[in-house]
Amino acid sequence: MSEQKKLVEEITSMEVDFAKWYTDVVKKAELVDYASSKGCMILRPYGYAIWENIQKDLDARFKALGHENVMMPLFIPESLLQKEKDHVEGFAPEVAWVTHGGDEKLSERLCVRPTSETLFCEHYAHVIHSYRDLPKLYNQWCSVVRWEKTTRPFLRTTEFLWQEGHTMHETAEEALEETERMLNVYADFCKESLAIPVVKGRKTDKEKFAGAEATYTIEAMMHDGKALQSGTSHYFGDGFAKAFGIQFVDRNNQLQYPHQTSWGLSTRIIGAIIMTHGDDSGLVLPPAVAPVQLVVVPVAAHKPGVAEKAAELAETLSGVCRVKIDDSKQSPGWKFAEYEMKGVPLRLELGPRDLEQNRCVVVRRDNGEKLTLSLDEVVKAVPQLLAAVHDGLYEKALARRQAMTYDVTTMEDLCHTAEHKPGLVRAMWCGDRQCEEAIKEQAGLTSRCMPFEQQQISDVCVCCGKPAKALVYWGKQY
Repeated sequence: MSEQKKLVEEITSMEVDFAKWYTDVVKKAELVDYASSKGCMILRPYGYAIWENIQKDLDARFKALGHENVMMPLFIPESLLQKEKDHVEGFAPEVAWVTHGGDEKLSERLCVRPTSETLFCEHYAHVIHSYRDLPKLYNQWCSVVRWEKTTRPFLRTTEFLWQEGHTMHETAEEALEETERMLNVYADFCKESLAIPVVKGRKTDKEKFAGAEATYTIEAMMHDGKALQSGTSHYFGDGFAKAFGIQFVDRNNQLQYPHQTSWGLSTRIIGAIIMTHGDDSGLVLPPAVAPVQLVVVPVAAHKPGVAEKAAELAETLSGVCRVKIDDSKQSPGWKFAEYEMKGVPLRLELGPRDLEQNRCVVVRRDNGEKLTLSLDEVVKAVPQLLAAVHDGLYEKALARRQAMTYDVTTMEDLCHTAEHKPGLVRAMWCGDRQCEEAIKEQAGLTSRCMPFEQQQISDVCVCCGKPAKALVYWGKQY
């Protein structure tokens, strides 16, 4: 077991240095490697497999609602980007520009897409003519580039993978319904597949997406109490449609502008999984997206029948879960530590004595519980255990968030809580941007969202004392 101890000690404790712990886990669990291009990451097979499972799950949810996948160009001509003023101003500091094609200077600069609203709008202007063409429910899976000053794997990288949905509707009501529906898709996905509880709400005008009339968000709380914006959905009204000349003939034979939405979730959600569920032994993966849901580890595999039975078990279990057998020459202790590090939800141990008694030992990654199961029952038990791991992770994360969420009614309490108690702070707000900026300056907190489930914990704004308009979650964020 000394090998196991040595391996686990390579991860910095999250209590000692949370940032270093995160980097250790990302590297040692073989999720990413750093690329030679500054701020870019190489997604290694294990990290990419997690993204593939996320993509497969979400893609099925989108298609069930009628969305279709498309692919837009990588490059956006500068003149096209300039058509929506607020949008381009919001992204200007992060845009990467292509100025040359081979040895020749381009007549017009090309932007490497930071997001694709303008490309979709150009296309929609060509294909939307009548109300019969609506709604247009498009989504694309791609990478985008944003020239970040400070980068961290998954959380903020120069290039990252995501999906971006872009839809067009006949009416504002339909577009608003779509905006909220897709936010709920993200929230349900986080709960049902990632075991991550989220707060659903609307962003303040200061924090909303550039060019949007309204931005909705799901906010998750990480182990260290910081918030992570985990998915967003935007309502654009008809602003982009007017800028790009997208019009359709309505049911009364009148020309109208369609109403637009966009929504996205990126590989930063893998950072959320790591920081919500991980521990000092490494990753703890929710079963729905774990590349390997159960690993079979033969113990004393050289003894008669052990290796053969382990292989047979793995083959049988492959019908109910994603299974791997590790029949390498490494010691069982090394293997235990390795798969703990990689966050595999269940580990099945099988040795000579187990074989004699027709049993095996299954260990849960989320809580370390060891269960002795009959080999006749294990196939039936594994799906139930995977569901139990998911539920255990969700309840633990929810309890942590509830314990680290504080209600305050005065500015003094807000600043004191922000300084001494990591977590989320709920406080009333008057709606004035000056108060929002004052809270950021004095307490170091940004508005995370105005939750859909509003409560009146005070009648007045925590900052200025004027009548309150909304309950806001405030926090430090990634």
